[in-house]
Amino acid sequence: MSRPGHRMGWALAPTPGLALALSLLLAGCLDNGARPLMGLNLQLAHTAVNRDPALSSDWLALIGGREGREQVRLVRLSQGAPVPLTGLNRPDARPVSVAVDQWGERLALIRELEGRSELVLYRRSLQSVQPIPIEPAGVPHRLAFSADGRVLAVEVVRGGLSQVDLLELP
Repeated sequence: MSRPGHRMGWALAPTPGLALALSLLLAGCLDNGARPLMGLNLQLAHTAVNRDPALSSDWLALIGGREGREQVRLVRLSQGAPVPLTGLNRPDARPVSVAVDQWGERLALIRELEGRSELVLYRRSLQSVQPIPIEPAGVPHRLAFSADGRVLAVEVVRGGLSQVDLLELP
């Protein structure tokens, strides 16, 4: 039994190793800041323009370019390497917005072509581009895949108002 006024508990003798361990533990609890992925950030910095990033699982899709020539790029994060997008980037089209599904298989793209905006779906395994009609007609601006890649959310401007269309993909 303890005497009145006496506290029972553990007493730790301060040692340099223990002090370091406690400070690291405390710093880990207090540090909620983001950490840059330096290798990948340096690789991306070699392109003059990088915009409109879309991140999904192990994939980063973005619009990048230099000297006025922008194109869609896809990077597999686990390998830190770009992936070819054969048949997607046309020299006469300007990409506006891009989204990637969780497998890096399908990319949705809004691009300006011949003075109009169009929405397309690109399948990497087939190297094919399929136009996606917008009904009722409108001008697409931004887009995003659902977590399972089955639904595409598209911001569409109709009559000066922004609306969101949800499109179920095949």
